[in-house]
Amino acid sequence: MDEENELITLRRKKLDALRAKGIEPFGGSFEVTGSIAEVREKFKEGETLRAAGRITAHRDMGKSHFLDLRDATGRIQIYIHANEVGAELIDLFRLLDLGDFIGVEGTCFVTKSGESTLKVRTFQLLAKALRPLPEKWHGLQDIEARYRQRYLDLITNEHSRAVFEKRIAIVRETRRFFEDRGFLEVETPILQTIPGGAAAEPFTTHHKALGIDLYLRIALELYLKRLLVGGLNKVFEINRNFRNEGISRKHNPEFTMLEAYWAYADFERMANLTEELICYLAEKILALDAAKLEGGAPATPAPRVEKPRRSSPLQIEHRDADGKIVRTINLERPWRRARYHDLVREVAGHDWFELSDEQRRDRATNDFKLEILPQLADFEVTQHVFEKLVEEKTIDPLFVTHCPKELVPLAKQNAADDSLVDVFELIINGAEIAPGYSELNDPLVQRQRLLEQAGEERQKIDEEFLLALEHGMPPAGGIGIGIDRLTMLLTGAESIRDVILFPLLRPKML
Repeated sequence: MDEENELITLRRKKLDALRAKGIEPFGGSFEVTGSIAEVREKFKEGETLRAAGRITAHRDMGKSHFLDLRDATGRIQIYIHANEVGAELIDLFRLLDLGDFIGVEGTCFVTKSGESTLKVRTFQLLAKALRPLPEKWHGLQDIEARYRQRYLDLITNEHSRAVFEKRIAIVRETRRFFEDRGFLEVETPILQTIPGGAAAEPFTTHHKALGIDLYLRIALELYLKRLLVGGLNKVFEINRNFRNEGISRKHNPEFTMLEAYWAYADFERMANLTEELICYLAEKILALDAAKLEGGAPATPAPRVEKPRRSSPLQIEHRDADGKIVRTINLERPWRRARYHDLVREVAGHDWFELSDEQRRDRATNDFKLEILPQLADFEVTQHVFEKLVEEKTIDPLFVTHCPKELVPLAKQNAADDSLVDVFELIINGAEIAPGYSELNDPLVQRQRLLEQAGEERQKIDEEFLLALEHGMPPAGGIGIGIDRLTMLLTGAESIRDVILFPLLRPKML
């Protein structure tokens, strides 16, 4: 029998012993003064307070015991002595283990070392842990185990817990940002008869009562635009999309998107809005870090302001596993904006767009050592050059504007050059963070674009969306931001799995 199994056997024996004493090991409610952070805030010598949490450390001093009690908000030390709690509770105490949940009532005092402590008068077992926690200082060393057993990762890894606290703050503050600017949060269907708004492989399911196949949505866009037709001039949604495609450092089949649409705006105003949003969120995240360094969370939310003020550049540090800074991203405004064709010329040669299709393929293959598949269209060859030589090498924020219309079938054509569309693609740290459009609202042009995109699969055309456009959609600007990638950017996470609580994994073979 290995050590872990021996510990599990011992804990089960303690479970049986508790029940033999008439004590329920998985008890009921326990009234507390507040969270452990709130207990620490209310701490005053001689005061009686009540707290509950998980036992995470135990220092046995013979007749007296010091324990750490922890919840999601922090830790407090508790002190148990036989003379204070009596023989019956001491017998119960001996049946406790690290990882158990208990509720305590005690008197506040400060130890000789200056530690705020609760001297326990009574305690109650709230839940028995039948398995031991990972060793505190090493946590979960197996990376896959961190994702598969995220609950253990959150218990033992303070950095991981901080990342998800920041993700929660990012979503909360994103809602606040848009609501303060008059946007309405809405919900649109996840189950759809036509998966539209992007070119991606959907997940398929079947509705028995209606006898129809349905798809998990791949984008939020087309239903939100219907709301513009309906007269809702500022709308946003934060919700899940699903794509039945590969898994990588930057891709999970289930992911969270923000999309926002603003009637009578254009892509330039949406770029301004995006820049303002991300700087606003970065300031909130930096404020959380500062609060941690000072020993606590902000007591009250920061006041809502239209434009955040900064006295120094916003810098996001990305570190390696040893804590060494590997790159610093400067978010100080204004951010650079450049046209797609100009950026390609900078890296591929000023004559790039004067070359023949074959010459472009040769240069990409021979000079830039890129793999160019034979089936790629000419615009896709250029896009491949852009992704490898511009996008992947761009660290500080860059708005790439005026892209070829073939890349963005739902955007409005540029008035001066109908081969381009009025869009931006925001790149930070080698990845696309957000696209933004002047939205196409001509139903005839939109139909033609969707037909070109669908090719022979005409059944993929969303006729209901086109019908809505024929009733008239106002000119509008739109943006889409992946919340997962945005969290990676603002927390320095290197994998999307580090910012999704339960990423999709291959089932574990038992």
